[in-house]
Amino acid sequence: MVRLEAAIRGGVWGLLVGDALGVPYEFHSPGQLPRFDELEMTPPTGFRRAHHTIRPATWSDDGAQALCLLDSLLNSRRFDERDFADRLLLWRSEGLWAIDRYVFDVGNQTDAALAKLRSGTAPTESGFIYPNGKGNGALMRVLPLALWHTGSAEELIEDAHRQAVVTHGHITNQVCCALYCLWARSMLQGQEANAAYAYAVTTLSSYYKDSAYGRDLQTVVRPTEDPTTDGSGYIVATLNAARIALEETNYEAVVKRAISYGHDTDTNAAVAGGLAGIRDGVDGIPSRWLKQMRGQRLVEKLLDPLLKLRVRV
Repeated sequence: MVRLEAAIRGGVWGLLVGDALGVPYEFHSPGQLPRFDELEMTPPTGFRRAHHTIRPATWSDDGAQALCLLDSLLNSRRFDERDFADRLLLWRSEGLWAIDRYVFDVGNQTDAALAKLRSGTAPTESGFIYPNGKGNGALMRVLPLALWHTGSAEELIEDAHRQAVVTHGHITNQVCCALYCLWARSMLQGQEANAAYAYAVTTLSSYYKDSAYGRDLQTVVRPTEDPTTDGSGYIVATLNAARIALEETNYEAVVKRAISYGHDTDTNAAVAGGLAGIRDGVDGIPSRWLKQMRGQRLVEKLLDPLLKLRVRV
């Protein structure tokens, strides 16, 4: 079994490496992508990469917002909507936790929700700016909550909901974030990926019962059905991309499979990569990718206090 420290490091770096690996391939259909073995931080010569001004091995909004969440949790010692929202606003305006403080690839709903926050809307309301919005912008950043959280399953579920509502309030977004957090934390505790997923589904179903949340879980997310994905930014498609990609036996294959669906490649690889990093530990992430990653000192500023809290007590 992977040691807790290695699993936590693997989760954080797994998200960030997956995000950075997926950045140049974003907005491409599967047929436009390089071969599986050619999916690297620097794409093959001739490939027209997305965000062509961004240096390879740079995380995007996914990674920066995840670090904002981790920063908030460590400083507040709880999930605090206002503190988290303020850090997201600093990310958007000043590049907090972004490489070179340069912000790129901002989702439309996130931008609109942050504008509402700036205008004085409470963080418990700002995420309802698009009432039917089901983008993956809350799922892409939520993993640090599962890595940090030591409360009950019920408390983790509610914090996952509240985390989503800051920018993505729709019930489906809340449900997917809760399911993912339960799945990730169970893996962190040593459960095999499939068993951890089954535990998460059972726990969430029991907690929701026959509520609107429970009905959404069963009729929209449909967590017990065979997963399918089109690689899009629809939150259920991203969750399903992670479910499928986790069938691969090593981190590299997981993130490449997530990217192979095309379209929202950075987020799909970040969401799947965070789970694969927990499963395989930080040593399971290819060293050639870790060595290339920019912003390593930034990450260690947050990893060290997280590890002191969770491991070095």
